[in-house]
Amino acid sequence: MRITGEPFGSVDGTDVTRWTLQHGAVRVRVLTYGGIVQSVETPDRDGVPDDVVLGFPGLEGYLKHPEPYFGALVGRYANRIAGGSFTLDGTAYRLARNGGPNSLHGGERGFDKRVWDAQEVEGGVRLSRVSPDGEEGFPGRLEVSATYTLDDGGALRIAYRAETDAPTVVALTNHSYWNLGGGAHELRIAAGRYTPTDATGVPTGEFAEVAGTELDFRTGRPLAIPLDHNFVLDRDGGGLAAAAELYAPATGRTVTVGTTEPGLQVYADEDLGGVALETQHFPDSPNRPEFPSTVLRPGDVYASATVFRFGAR
Repeated sequence: MRITGEPFGSVDGTDVTRWTLQHGAVRVRVLTYGGIVQSVETPDRDGVPDDVVLGFPGLEGYLKHPEPYFGALVGRYANRIAGGSFTLDGTAYRLARNGGPNSLHGGERGFDKRVWDAQEVEGGVRLSRVSPDGEEGFPGRLEVSATYTLDDGGALRIAYRAETDAPTVVALTNHSYWNLGGGAHELRIAAGRYTPTDATGVPTGEFAEVAGTELDFRTGRPLAIPLDHNFVLDRDGGGLAAAAELYAPATGRTVTVGTTEPGLQVYADEDLGGVALETQHFPDSPNRPEFPSTVLRPGDVYASATVFRFGAR
């Protein structure tokens, strides 16, 4: 296992570091700016390594093109909050409407646009910061960390942790776009249901069956683009559970996703050339009491983990 850090420019006078984690044939690069996974290099069926996530070679690319959220650590709230508002314990909170009429991915300057502190840990690097009370309209002072590690098999684990001094809502994810090479991909998702949305991408509150629809990926099939849906993962209790597998027949590469989260947002856009597999709580959960709660209270700990395991066949 090899872990190194190197200067990678600066943002508003704050230095940015690029961390490289390498174990065997897998090499991952993570930026302290936005918690961005800049690259993931993994071999194909012939042992030839290549980068399988979309990104930019330098910091300027991320600063000039923030909206795709390439590889970013998204928060305080991943995905959408309807109307840019929610009520918690009788108090209404107003957020930026940066995604049409809704709040998207934490607001205008979410976690993806902040420089994080970094500390080397066993197997990787831990990024941390304090999100002050009222940042982007969210209540509570939030102490948050994201730890990126490679295990003995070269799997990338991202573990999130947060604590607050006042009731708030939290939902974090990684927004990497995967392209395993060779064009067409096949996708398998461990989900028999999804959450239909309105025209702005906000769930209607319904849980619909994927059976008989183009969203039935339970046995794996070619990925149709465009795609932007939250899938309700088939879970039995807590802990890590299988979420999805992406496969590129031309290269043989696979990425298998396991998560502690209840949902998976799959976003694929032809213009971008990759597919985001965002493990998450459901969009607009603060306004949907029927959804799994995203409320975090003082004394409690927000903890979430997602593992990306790489292979070839």
